[in-house]
Amino acid sequence: MQFFDTHAHIGLIYDDPIEQLRVIQEAKQANVTRIVSICNSLHDFTKVYANLKSVPGIYHAVGVSPSEVTTPGKDWIQTVENSLKLPNVVALGETGLDYYRKFGDKRSQIELFITQLEIAQKANVPVIIHNRDAGKDIFDILSERIPDAGAVLHCYSENAEYAKKALDLNVYFSFAGNLTYRNARDLHDTVLNIPVDRILIESESPFMVPAEFRGKRNMPCYTPSTVKFLSELLDMDLEELSAQLWKNSCKFFRLPE
Repeated sequence: MQFFDTHAHIGLIYDDPIEQLRVIQEAKQANVTRIVSICNSLHDFTKVYANLKSVPGIYHAVGVSPSEVTTPGKDWIQTVENSLKLPNVVALGETGLDYYRKFGDKRSQIELFITQLEIAQKANVPVIIHNRDAGKDIFDILSERIPDAGAVLHCYSENAEYAKKALDLNVYFSFAGNLTYRNARDLHDTVLNIPVDRILIESESPFMVPAEFRGKRNMPCYTPSTVKFLSELLDMDLEELSAQLWKNSCKFFRLPE
């Protein structure tokens, strides 16, 4: 079996380049052989990409998260457009809306989000969507502006009814370690009500550690724990599910299986 961690903040796990490589090595020992590295800011992307651009199995997304809405960086649009042309950069993200922490104001967040959807459409790349307490606006905007290459609702946090509506869009649903929490009933209900070929798995490391490793800093190497939980929830053979999730991830990021 092999696993694909579709969302890991490697630069937030460790700043040190050597430690980042150790994290990747530990992941590979756990059969997590592909990882998409996510950075919230363009400054962080530049550092992490420079360190990991030639590491086999490591792919990258580039974008400006809602947390950076007031400081996206000088000439950020051009920077994102240029970065999307780099080797192994496979998606724009993460971008989206976060009304929980109230970064900037809603109008500024929406403008930042829409601009990046337009960039993704122009570059023909999929988008990784951050959604916190902004489900309605996310859905309304994607209904009109989702790029042709599609989007993933990362670290899915809405309920099954929302997911059923979103199935009409070209979206995938990505689940992190919080899926394994006993009280995550909305997430459990969601995965039981969406097609398995629309599901991705992510670590969201260093956050959202699976229940099995509660109290530890999350790592990509813990991704198989979430997959195992999902297989039990779906009553699906672990190897069969792992193969399906791998296929889904490669299809979404347009990578060879």
